[in-house]
Amino acid sequence: MKISSDDLQASYAFCRRLSRRSGSNFYLGFLLLPLEKRRAMHALYAFMRHTDDLADAPTPSLDEINDAPLSRKREQLERWRATLTDAFQSSDDSRISAISIAQCDSPAMSILPALLDTVYEYHIPTEYLFAVLDGVEMDLDPGRYDTFEKLQLYCRRVASAVGLACIHIWGFRGQGTPQADGAVEIARQAGVALQLTNILRDLKADAALDRIYLPLEDLRNCGYSVEELKKGVINKAFYRVMDMEINRTRQLYREGCKLFDFLNRDGQRIYGLMTTVYRSLLEKIARRPDQVFSRPIRLSKFQRLILFLSWTLIPSIMAEKYSRSDKR
Repeated sequence: MKISSDDLQASYAFCRRLSRRSGSNFYLGFLLLPLEKRRAMHALYAFMRHTDDLADAPTPSLDEINDAPLSRKREQLERWRATLTDAFQSSDDSRISAISIAQCDSPAMSILPALLDTVYEYHIPTEYLFAVLDGVEMDLDPGRYDTFEKLQLYCRRVASAVGLACIHIWGFRGQGTPQADGAVEIARQAGVALQLTNILRDLKADAALDRIYLPLEDLRNCGYSVEELKKGVINKAFYRVMDMEINRTRQLYREGCKLFDFLNRDGQRIYGLMTTVYRSLLEKIARRPDQVFSRPIRLSKFQRLILFLSWTLIPSIMAEKYSRSDKR
């Protein structure tokens, strides 16, 4: 099936609506990009949102999937994986095979044309998208991570792989050459920092689902138990754990700061906004770690607007400020 221009535009429009409705911290950053890169980010975000929803869907339109047994969620993910595999194997980016169409559900069929166009246009390695699928599938069997090194695998799949796809859209120095290795490794570290921030922010909600992401080795070393975490116990051991994870995440943000040296101007602004939003969340947690058990940790709309305007109007000053704060 050849993708018509109208079908492609409709697919991008669907992805844009899905991104806007999500209320994600990332959506505002898309506005810092030129139109073509912005719509590519919408397509990439729609892929991530749909993939996550298949296994963990919070959106009302997918209630029937949310309530499905575990086996059905696995089936949905495998069908999506097979659809993507078939679609990416096509040598013509203007076509989607009949096999892909048969495997698609309605949201996926709406997303797929724009996603394919984005992957081909920006030469995004498809391994990054399949890594996201692998990470989401890990959440179907909430397990435990004995060490931080094991947790990193999960973080690199659900977050770093997304960041690596993003920098291909934004553009970076050495893209397509062996010199790109430096940017790729830094982007991986930045993705882990963002995911660790999410983990600390969502401790209460994840624990209620028996999802314990904090490394068990860290809990043991600080004298804090999984049972205490599930109950939301706040004691000296809890503060030791939080201090350890916050400092680790700060160090990863410091490493991630080096990505500015590789990114094109477009990428510097959106990356700067995303990282400062999440750094602000981390520092909010650092000031009152106990609040992760009592209230949602978020920035106000006004705070996000100020950061957006700062990265829009004075990006060079913001980048210098961000870099200086990470060298302290």
